Amino acid sequence: QVQPVESGGGLVQPGGSLRLSCAASRIGFGFNAMGWFRQAPGKQRELVAAISSVGSTNYTDSVKCRFTITRDSATNTVYLQMNSLKYEDTAVNYCNFLSGGGGRPWRNAVDTWGQGSLVTVSS
Repeated sequence: QVQPVESGGGLVQPGGSLRLSCAASRIGFGFNAMGWFRQAPGKQRELVAAISSVGSTNYTDSVKCRFTITRDSATNTVYLQMNSLKYEDTAVNYCNFLSGGGGRPWRNAVDTWGQGSLVTVSS
């Protein structure tokens, strides 16, 4: 497996929007579930959005209706559109393969993580 590479983070004001990209190079993820995780200072990493191998999505309650996860199998890219950003969305965001689904909780399928992409929401 090739570790995905995250990009697209930055500084944004509350209420603003950002779109994160997750690129997986050599090995396609068309048959893999993918997810976005985030880790804020002093907190554990948490899964915020997941997309299954067939395109179904799940979100944690804190981002539901604000964030949208999508995929483009042709380019091996997963996106996270983040709207109406809040101070509490400030975190390093990571992309990873997922295991689970089908009524089971999603979790990262592998233990390797990239450097992530920092989103800072500040006024």
